[in-house]
Amino acid sequence: MNPFDKIMLSSLYLSGLYPNIPPLERLRSHFPLPEEIYSRKIQELVNLGLVEDGSKSRLTYLGRDAIKVVLVGGVFDLIHPGHITTLKAAKSHGDVLVVVVARTSTAAMINKDRRIYHEECLRLELVSSLSVVDLAIMGREGTLFETVEYIKPDVIALGYDQFHSEKEIAENCLKRKLTTRVIRLTTPIPASKSSLIKEHLGESFYRI
Repeated sequence: MNPFDKIMLSSLYLSGLYPNIPPLERLRSHFPLPEEIYSRKIQELVNLGLVEDGSKSRLTYLGRDAIKVVLVGGVFDLIHPGHITTLKAAKSHGDVLVVVVARTSTAAMINKDRRIYHEECLRLELVSSLSVVDLAIMGREGTLFETVEYIKPDVIALGYDQFHSEKEIAENCLKRKLTTRVIRLTTPIPASKSSLIKEHLGESFYRI
């Protein structure tokens, strides 16, 4: 499959997750081509059985299998080089990178002593602005796996210091009939870590 076809399929998949942005609008933001070109390409994907004929905006099972979706989750209270390295490494494992930004209530439930400086909507906007991220969404209330069931990723990429167990996540995915591969990423700059940066800079940083 040629790269442009994968980009088309990826845009259709992302618009299914976030329908506020239509597929063609999403595509044209990256590739300002005439609409007739997109229409012709979508019809070709329909003819290949990769896109549903009725709506021409939803992937068939074959279409979804043709792209690999990587999921990364985190709080992202302070974006730093370690985050960028992790997100780029995660994107290298697939075609689409979806980042789930943890709700403040969820982060507090995981670590009640952790202080979060930025509201969840600001953290979401921050992550969405990163070019390596194809889509950033707010995590759902409840467990991680409710969000995983919604996205249905092919790969879940964990940061080197995230406490989640690869085995536990993989087992919970199987219970939900998801054949998701769970990987643990490494980082070449372990000193670039939110907790260390906050400890070093102190609260004065947040009053700038």
